[in-house]
Amino acid sequence: MSFLTQPADPLASQPRATRPAYATGMLLDARDFSDEQTYHRGRLARALAFLGGGGTLAGLELEYLAASGGQPEGIQVNPGLAVDRLGRLVEIPRPACIRLGNWYDALMAGDGGDTLIQAAYVDLDRFVSRRMKDNATALPARALAADVFVRFATCPEGLAPSFAAGPFDALNAVSTSRIRDAYELRLIARVGLDDAYDGLPLPPGAAPIGDLGADAAARRDAMQNAILRGYAGGAGSLAPLPEQPAGSDPSAVFLGRVFLPLDAATPPARAADAVVVDNWGRRFLPPLVLLAQWHGL
Repeated sequence: MSFLTQPADPLASQPRATRPAYATGMLLDARDFSDEQTYHRGRLARALAFLGGGGTLAGLELEYLAASGGQPEGIQVNPGLAVDRLGRLVEIPRPACIRLGNWYDALMAGDGGDTLIQAAYVDLDRFVSRRMKDNATALPARALAADVFVRFATCPEGLAPSFAAGPFDALNAVSTSRIRDAYELRLIARVGLDDAYDGLPLPPGAAPIGDLGADAAARRDAMQNAILRGYAGGAGSLAPLPEQPAGSDPSAVFLGRVFLPLDAATPPARAADAVVVDNWGRRFLPPLVLLAQWHGL
């Protein structure tokens, strides 16, 4: 599968809400049709970004698959749907797998194990979700912490005859006839975690809507103030969130954290224990029907 570069999607630059205006007899070119698509896509994405922000809408559970019967060890991402920070829908229509052996070997070969050393931790309960802490999940004594992200990508599909672009006079030129919304998975070793920074998304309680113990009027005031001060302009690039490592795509959606057990060597080698998966640190975007059931409505 070949991806188009990220800037190829006009929504990456959060364009202004400008749509074509047509008139009888007006000459149109490909730019006009592209701009119309961008307008409608951009308005929908803007609404989704402000209604819920980036996060998981449905599915996308991470599962550890041990090596067996010729099947390599991996992290399976189950089918599901997310919204990225730009409001674009990111869908994984069938199970996808990240092969841990290949990934670990490439990480070791890339810098001789320096990243592995820096991303290896003890006292792992500092870097897990609240749910995993509440469940007292057993964690390895030492492990490599790595995060799974999914980001929006586009793939060209099909060819159709077209005029040649550029300084050419070919009579048999073709162009891409379809662009398919797709996804890209990334597993990133987390360097720089410590007691003051766990690299996880901020919990819902970090939003400025008031203490749950406050009276109704105080919570109302806090909610209204948060809405009035919550607008972010549409132009320019996104600032990275706390869970996004330096140099990563700031629109990518965090799906979960995995812990690969390690031995005490330097650089570390994989231990025989099973990989631990933490699905619960992500941002969830629950449908209204689930919220209604939760509140007993």
